[in-house]
Amino acid sequence: MIEIHNGIIREVRELGHKRERDQRNLFVAEGMKCVRDTWGSFRCRYLIATRVWQERYATAEHHNALVIARRQDMERMTQFTTAPEVMAVYEKPVWQPDHELVERGLTLMLDDVQDPGNLGTIMRLADWFGIRQIFAAEATVDVFNHKVVQATMGAISRVRVFYGPLADVLDRHPDLPVYGTFLDGENIYTASLGSRGFIVLGNEGKGIGEQVARRATSRLLIPAAAGCGSESLNVGMAAAITLSEFFRTRFM
Repeated sequence: MIEIHNGIIREVRELGHKRERDQRNLFVAEGMKCVRDTWGSFRCRYLIATRVWQERYATAEHHNALVIARRQDMERMTQFTTAPEVMAVYEKPVWQPDHELVERGLTLMLDDVQDPGNLGTIMRLADWFGIRQIFAAEATVDVFNHKVVQATMGAISRVRVFYGPLADVLDRHPDLPVYGTFLDGENIYTASLGSRGFIVLGNEGKGIGEQVARRATSRLLIPAAAGCGSESLNVGMAAAITLSEFFRTRFM
C-alpha cells in the first residue's frame, strides 16, 4: 500500500484520452460498483481509494495494488462530475477473436457507433443474451473509454470487442447470413431469423455504411406504430428489440 503522488495523479488523468490509453495499455474503472464488477477480470495496476473506502472495504487481495488518496486527489483524477471513493487502473487485455464461436452462433457488428452510452448499452445486451464477441469498425467509440466502461455495468468483463474492417470479418465467414437493421427492410416480427450469423447495427446518424449494407443478406425493419412522429430509434433501443426478437424465435 502506498500514498498517492503527482505522477500517479497525472497518469490517471491522462488516461481520459484514447491516445494515452493506447500508448500505456491502461484504462480506468471508476466507482464502487464498476470496480466490484470488473475486479478479477483484468490485471490491476493501481486500486486508488480514499482512506474511508480502504477502512470499510479493502481486503488482503487489494493490498498490493492499493493507493491511498485524499478526496481532492480523487477529484483531480476523475473523468466524471462527482469523484468516486475508489477507482481501478487496469491493464488492457490482449484478446483474439474466436472464429469457431462466430460460426456457431450470433455475433454483433457495429458500423461506427459513436456514443459511449450506446456502446455500453449494446455490450450489456450482448452479455444478457449470451453474445460474447462484437466486431466494430475502427471509427466506433473506444471500448475502454471511461463512459463506455461505466455504461457496460460489468459486461466489459465478459464481452470482447474487436476493432477492424468489418468486410474482412464477413469475407472470413462467407456462408453466414448477415442481418442488418434498415428503414426500408422486412418487418422483423414476420421475418425468418436464424440462430447463426451477424447482426449489424449502424451509426447513430448515418446508419449502416454502404460497404457493409451491400453485404446484408437480410434487411430488417423495426416497424413503427401508425402515426408515430419519431424518425428513428436510438441504436441501443434498436439493439434491444432486435436481439430480443432473435432470441424469442428460439422459444416458439
